[in-house]
Amino acid sequence: MINEKLRNVAIIAHVDHGKTTLVDELLKQSGVYRENQAVVERVMDSNALERERGITILAKNTAVTYGDVKINIVDTPGHADFGGEVERILKMVNGVILLVDAAEGPMPQTRFVLSKALELGHRVIIAINKIDRPDRRIDEVVDEILELLMDLNATDDQLDSPILYCSARRGICSDNPNEEGTDMKPLFEAILNHIPAPEANVDEPFQMLVSALDYNEFVGRIAVGRIERGTLRQNQELVVCNYHEESGAASKKVKATNLYEFDGLNRVAVKEAYAGNIIAISGISDITIGDTICVPDVVEPLPFVAISEPTVEMTFCVNDSPFAGRDGKYVTSRNLRDRLQLETLKDVSLRVTETDTTDAFNVAGRGEMHLSILMETMRREGYEFAVSPPRVLTRRVNGVLEEPLERLVADVPENCVGAVIDKLGARKGEMIQMIPAGSRMKLEFLVPSRGLFGYRNEFLTDTRGEGIMASVFEKYAPFKGELARRSTGSLVAFEPGECSSYGLFNAQDRGALFVEPGVPVYEGIVVGVSPKQGDIDVNVCRKKNLTNMRAAGSEEALKLVPVRRMSLEQCIEFLADDELLEITPENLRIRKAILSKQDRAKDRAARARLREQQ
Repeated sequence: MINEKLRNVAIIAHVDHGKTTLVDELLKQSGVYRENQAVVERVMDSNALERERGITILAKNTAVTYGDVKINIVDTPGHADFGGEVERILKMVNGVILLVDAAEGPMPQTRFVLSKALELGHRVIIAINKIDRPDRRIDEVVDEILELLMDLNATDDQLDSPILYCSARRGICSDNPNEEGTDMKPLFEAILNHIPAPEANVDEPFQMLVSALDYNEFVGRIAVGRIERGTLRQNQELVVCNYHEESGAASKKVKATNLYEFDGLNRVAVKEAYAGNIIAISGISDITIGDTICVPDVVEPLPFVAISEPTVEMTFCVNDSPFAGRDGKYVTSRNLRDRLQLETLKDVSLRVTETDTTDAFNVAGRGEMHLSILMETMRREGYEFAVSPPRVLTRRVNGVLEEPLERLVADVPENCVGAVIDKLGARKGEMIQMIPAGSRMKLEFLVPSRGLFGYRNEFLTDTRGEGIMASVFEKYAPFKGELARRSTGSLVAFEPGECSSYGLFNAQDRGALFVEPGVPVYEGIVVGVSPKQGDIDVNVCRKKNLTNMRAAGSEEALKLVPVRRMSLEQCIEFLADDELLEITPENLRIRKAILSKQDRAKDRAARARLREQQ
């Protein structure tokens, strides 16, 4: 039986191509809001971090009604580091809307999410967004999308996808590239006509795969998924099992306390739900993503989509600096362990492992952005900890050491091409193609993941802020040899105290400073960057000696250069191998792993002797 009154669709695209804005308009034009209701932009980005950064981190469910058909819509993340979210969400839907920027065209993440959708056999609606951009190139972008579909071995049905032209910001859509359209009606019609209705085998035993998790402090974990078959009633006896565990060994009896369907931006409590619908269930305490919920009579776990392995790892450890415990509410190893384990329950792409010490944990994720979002969330919750520089996860296959490669696409002005090619070449990047696009050039590279650590700032400098860079994991390949990690050194404070104007004035000739007068520092904290290789020890707390002699000009105000302020991501990119980043709710401090100047000298000497012996 097919439920013609229902459609399940996901919106997929590269980061910043307009997915969340498009959902805004679909909600508005389907009558979800009252006429006089105040509505914020990008309403689906409910997380404070999402609103600040303008990116979607977690997939969100919503539902609109068009005519007499309910359309369940999932807004997915576009950033490559949150690809784990996209992979599992696609299991819940029957088709996708592929959104592509009319100027940028298909980008690395477009390829990644589209390949996942095609593998699952989903129908595709192609929407060219931002058609009102002055640098739009609609015809070329359409050709690029069709080439991409052929590259990814799309079926004839998938190649025959409808193409729509829209401006999500203005809420207009058309099926003709030469006409603007007046509303989103063509997109609604395309969803109804092209996306297949879900099968609704309501008479068979109930079965549902958990594809997403939410959490509420009042009801605990909330499992979200699509009912594959059967009917579920409130307070029904159920069994939770997992495809990757022995049949029946881990199945446990539970009860569905509350059922919810999605309606606009709300969850609506219902007494029963039918096959084909996307629902949320609360009352099952330790359920996790990938579990299957069945009736006790027929325990049949569903296969779960394989999630790509993490490629980048960092060590999270207890903050042991002299300033430990000043800002944070949660500072112990137990606090840190519990918080990281909680995150693994919500984020299937994250992996946490114990280390030799009880105060440190290895946390592996899909990329620097993935891990930095976790750090920023934790510091806002009151956690205080330190992290190591990121390192890639290598593997050994048939005796050959392999490392992750990224497919990088850079859209740069023509006069900056040489600098970008030189820098990526030095980082073991291999150029695949170079395509002119007006006065700009689109470059495509295969680069080792570790070669991109710290590169984004250099890229923006080399392209004068006009370049666009995006990368996505491509494959594992043989190790490409050693890379120079950082060509600059650090300015390291060797005396504790408060920074003085006099001390900073004398230190600023050595490099760019990170601290201002009056900022407390301790021995081993990094207070600036030196343009030369190798660290320089400086005394930024030095006071001017007072004398009873007064020469003309001796009391002149000292002119200090403005300090360099860095975001969390920039701090992570800056870290050298022997440095840590101290993260507290109020401060970000780069420090040496070994704080004492004498101990660092001894450690360097011991390492040098070890290298000579080898």
